[in-house]
Order: sequence, then C-alpha cells, then structure tokens
Amino acid sequence: MNFCSKRREELEISLTPLVDVVLLLVVFFMLSTTFNKESAITVDLPEASPEIRDAQKKTLEITIDARGDFYINQERVVNTQIDTLKRALGAAAGESRDMPLLISADAKTPHQAVVTAMDAAGQLGFVHLSLATKNTKVAR
Repeated sequence: MNFCSKRREELEISLTPLVDVVLLLVVFFMLSTTFNKESAITVDLPEASPEIRDAQKKTLEITIDARGDFYINQERVVNTQIDTLKRALGAAAGESRDMPLLISADAKTPHQAVVTAMDAAGQLGFVHLSLATKNTKVAR
C-alpha cells in the first residue's frame, strides 16, 4: 500500500484581495477625514518700557461724554458733526499729525460717537491712536 501516492499541491497565497481591501481602507479614510486649516493671525506686539521718554510730544485728547458730545483737550466742540470735529482737531494739532491722540469715552457713550472720532482722526492723518480704559479689579 502506498499512502503517499497523492501528490501534494503547492500552496499559493493570493495577495490580490489583500491589496483590494487595503486600497478600499485608504480611500475610506481619505474621504472620511476632515482637513482643518487653522488660520492664525500673526501679531507683532509692541514692547513697553517703564521709562518716561522726554522727547514725547504733547498728547491730544478727545473726550466723549455719555451723550456723545466731543471735547478736545477739555474744550467742548460745538456739535457732533464729523466736519466740525475735524476742524477742531486740525486747529488743536496744527501741522503736527504724528502726535499721540487719546480717545477717552464714557462707558455709556454711543458706539457711533467713538467711531466718528476715530474716523475723523484717520481722515486727518493721525497714526498714533489710543483708546483710554480703566483697570477694574474683579472681587472674588
């Protein structure tokens, strides 16, 4: 009796289904992944020094009260029109447009009054504009 008469067949591993499954997984993950492009704003902040500069020019101040009336260096402007404000700013500043301009507004000032002051300063060519705030401490 010959039990070994059967020939053994060589085993073959087919990689085609494996490659198909891997490619399907790659396509699935590519389609299901969300690509987030996070935008970041790069801001180069100025540095402050504790020294007081002697060469600092005088500051021009626009104060706005709760009703929206304008005051330039503590002198009331006749009305709230932008042209009147521009004329008063031009007269107070003279030819110097590089002096610092400080806008101090009451907490209940209409937003439009602050925007009008900023717009008038921008139209006249002031570039050093600051908004005054007060430091409040939170009680715990």
